[in-house]
Amino acid sequence: MANYADDMITDLLDRKLPLDQVYTLQSDKDLGRRDQVLALWQRRLGWTEPVLAVIQEHLFVVETASGERVTRCDCGAEFGDYRANWKEEALVYERNPRDGEIYVGSHAADPDWQILREFYCPGCATLLDVEPVPVGYPFIHSFIPEL
Repeated sequence: MANYADDMITDLLDRKLPLDQVYTLQSDKDLGRRDQVLALWQRRLGWTEPVLAVIQEHLFVVETASGERVTRCDCGAEFGDYRANWKEEALVYERNPRDGEIYVGSHAADPDWQILREFYCPGCATLLDVEPVPVGYPFIHSFIPEL
């Protein structure tokens, strides 16, 4: 098992790591790297409660002082129990799929069939996720981390 330097993992988290080194990290199934990444996030976020998992960019599972495990944005806003769909607690904007700049005209989705849902943190207004879904489709729950 390799133990990578903290500055290499930090560069990875900051998207500054050269692609050849990203490939090296991806191809090496180092079980200790998870703990190393969580320790770096713990220091970076400065929370006293332990970070148990990274869900995605800006979202973490944290164990609160009362023992609850919650989804939390890096700004500190909490979305409730980590097993529940955090999107239910987010600010949601449903956007017309033709209102973009990349897919326009006949290349854009039909707004009678599809919408774009944007999910924002209620604490800091950071865009957390976007779902292109059929009209009326329920919020997608990506996964529940196994802790």
